[in-house]
Order: sequence, then C-alpha cells, then structure tokens
Amino acid sequence: RICVITLAEAHPLLQKGKTITSINYQISANCSRLQNKVSGKSKRGAQFLTELAPLCRISSSDGEEYTIYSCIRGRLIEVNENILSNPAILQEKPSTEGYIAVVLPKFEESKSITQGLLTQNEYEEVLLKRLNSSS
Repeated sequence: RICVITLAEAHPLLQKGKTITSINYQISANCSRLQNKVSGKSKRGAQFLTELAPLCRISSSDGEEYTIYSCIRGRLIEVNENILSNPAILQEKPSTEGYIAVVLPKFEESKSITQGLLTQNEYEEVLLKRLNSSS
C-alpha cells in the first residue's frame, strides 16, 4: 500500500537531448523534503502531503525547471537522496533506482487511490492519443 513516485515515461525530462543539472528538495524557505524524519511503526514525524504538494524541483541543461508534485495524499516516508549526487539515474533508471519519493497513503484512502490508476496498456493508449492529436 505504499506509492513510489517516479517520472512518467512521457515526462519531458526523459526525452532525448535533456540533461538534468540539479534536483532540489527545498520547496520553500521553511520547507525542505530532506528534513523529513520518520520513525516508528506509525511513521511519526512524516510530512503530510496533499495531491498538489511539490516534492522537488528538477532543472535541466536547457534552462527548464520542472516541479514534481506528489499527486497523492499521504505521508512522505522517504525521499531518494541518491539522485542528488547522481541525477543521471533519474533518466537511466526512472522506475527503479531513480525514484523520487515514497508516500504512504491513509489506509482507508489507499483502495480508492489504486482504483483510479491506469493500467500500463491504458497509459500507453493515452500517450498514443496525445501524440496523434499533437501531430
């Protein structure tokens, strides 16, 4: 029932020619996702996220900056500090070692969250429609 936040295959950062220059978990002057200290079975101290809560900002070599949002309500269990020293793994292994964060949704909300997710085939169909409509 945990959710691993990663970049979608179609995200502009994963398209050819982009290079990630920096990743910043400092969301505002008073909020850094790196300050998230979780302890115990009940995950005390975890930052609570809403769907629109920013997780990090990623800058690319072309000057673009992308804010990555949680997209899910829950407690922030972990951020991937490995991508800070090696941002290339975000592009090389986006769905495994290059994950952004781990979020634990409320138990009673976890079922409704997973019911609203797309299957891999449904996602590919959405991408195909998007590609066809833009060309």
